[in-house]
Amino acid sequence: MIAIDIPDFGPLELHHLVSDYNGTLALDGFLHAGVAERIRALAKVITIHVVTADTFGVAREQLAGLPVTLTIIPTENQAHAKLKYVEQLGANHVIAVGNGRNDRKMFAVAALGVALIQEEGLAAVTLLEADLVTTSILDALDLLDNPARIKATLRS
Repeated sequence: MIAIDIPDFGPLELHHLVSDYNGTLALDGFLHAGVAERIRALAKVITIHVVTADTFGVAREQLAGLPVTLTIIPTENQAHAKLKYVEQLGANHVIAVGNGRNDRKMFAVAALGVALIQEEGLAAVTLLEADLVTTSILDALDLLDNPARIKATLRS
């Protein structure tokens, strides 16, 4: 669990990281360099979930051996499926990370939504639901390793 008390934002008690796969942890199906190591380290303090439609069909292979729960969702109603997944975990204890239009609804309910602008881009509607934006998945994951960065960005 990661606890952060953010002035004028509120206290966060994060038990779950829910991440998109393609465009977030991976590019064209393959994990970004350094992601596996960050996942291994973070899994010691937070439960990691990857929720994806697995566009390239390699998520299971790429995440094999990593301490994550992988959920492959149907190609239809992806935004709703991700929303329901976060709600079932207890949205007020979830940090959601993603970049796609199908991530917007989980951002709307999660305690913290982190949008990424990487090679695949970021859906504008998802940006509007995010609490924080980074330009690298490694930077996004490192926020959890150093929660004072989140506090510094979100306090008011």
